[in-house]
Amino acid sequence: MSDTAGFNDHSFNEQSFNAVKTIAGRAGVSYKSAQSKTAADYVPNVNQLVAAGCTDVVASGFNLVAAVKAAATANPKVNFIMVDDNSIKLPNVKDVVFATNQGAFLGGYAAAAYSKTGVVATWGGQEIPPVTIYMDGFWDGVQYYNQKNGKNVKVLGWNEQTQKGTFVGNFTDQNAAKTITTNFLNQKADVIMPVAGSLYEGGGAAIRSTKADAVLMGVDADLFLTDTNGYQNLILVSVLKNIDTAVQTALSQAATSATFDNTQYIATLKNGGVGLSPFHDFASKVPASLSGDITTIAAGIEDGSIPAPSPSEPKA
Repeated sequence: MSDTAGFNDHSFNEQSFNAVKTIAGRAGVSYKSAQSKTAADYVPNVNQLVAAGCTDVVASGFNLVAAVKAAATANPKVNFIMVDDNSIKLPNVKDVVFATNQGAFLGGYAAAAYSKTGVVATWGGQEIPPVTIYMDGFWDGVQYYNQKNGKNVKVLGWNEQTQKGTFVGNFTDQNAAKTITTNFLNQKADVIMPVAGSLYEGGGAAIRSTKADAVLMGVDADLFLTDTNGYQNLILVSVLKNIDTAVQTALSQAATSATFDNTQYIATLKNGGVGLSPFHDFASKVPASLSGDITTIAAGIEDGSIPAPSPSEPKA
């Protein structure tokens, strides 16, 4: 079941849906889907899946929490995999959450290292924890780059310390995405990370229309591989949230237990649940030392010697 971004968002809804199809094919069972066009669809969609006899329901996204909680309470024999939230404390709900601040820290460091203007930016779709956690990591990664390299790269659009920044307010308004990006380009930002699903397209349109010497960063999936709108040559790198792998793992854990295993699954750098994509076309354009730096920083985050704090980071 998707939120309003739909199953073709090149992001978390699409990855969750792909995971369901993979597990269903592997197990030789059928699956059903429900795509939400508006928030008003959440409750009827989850009820539709339950009424259709689904024994395991995957809900993609923080916005579905209220609908899932109500359905799980009313249907204790139906199991739910809740992606991007861990607030529902019920025996038939398994949480799948992501320490995306860890991968975004690497992305922020890479953005600062690549920037020629000394100004980078990030903005979000909605102001919700699964979005702001990316922005926290990005901000912290830039600060770490400045600290280690004696630089002063500026971040527009978010401040991890004040938890204030720039948001569209939804995941569907491409015009607003273009306007926000244009504003940051006018302030000399040359690396921009939209955390807003398919709204990166508005960001790409802004770069094209202004002819700015700037690049985008992807989130959730490797945007260089998933983009179908001609923006591949603008994608510096993507912060990966390996939702498909995490959901497959969660479904497998739940299905192979004698009783439903509702133990929370936290995706991290260490277990491969989050990370950074290759630089693809930009591999020869980033500093030669960047790859080694990222490997070292990732190891430091994994062993705890390099903190990547975020108020939204999931706790075990």
